[in-house]
Amino acid sequence: MNEMISSTVIPKGVRGPGESADGRPQPTLFKMTAPLLDKGRSNTPLAHSANMWATLKVYASGGENGLHTHPNEDHTFIIMQGRARYYGPDGVIGERGALEGIMLPAGAYYWFEAISDEPLVILRVGCRVGVKDPGGRLNIQGEAMPGDSPENKQTEVKLREGAVFGG
Repeated sequence: MNEMISSTVIPKGVRGPGESADGRPQPTLFKMTAPLLDKGRSNTPLAHSANMWATLKVYASGGENGLHTHPNEDHTFIIMQGRARYYGPDGVIGERGALEGIMLPAGAYYWFEAISDEPLVILRVGCRVGVKDPGGRLNIQGEAMPGDSPENKQTEVKLREGAVFGG
């Protein structure tokens, strides 16, 4: 069964930390690799624990999402490839390129778009804030806004044949 964390579906094969024989948590190793895209966007879960998760996000050139917030999750985006322009409810926050990022505290409204010719690859790390479900995503009216909704500008995904980030 899949587990939902921060609008990212964690497939059966992606695990959080295991436990040793004496019940102590154990680290999880992962590799940042994901198919590059000609159209759409994708999320590749890397690892998770009960309070933190890492996802590799890929956006085709020109890809974007809708204005939203995560009220129970702090998260950061670190650009691995390409460029992104970030917006808040009042306009442009700034642009980020490779090895630059943005920190988004719980409750901060934002959206972004891929602005480079090459696909945008982002390492997204999130963590739970408080005791509520961190998977919530709200639009500017405070209503639920699923990550795969038309309001969040979900589009068809087309893989770039033979192209992989981190492969």
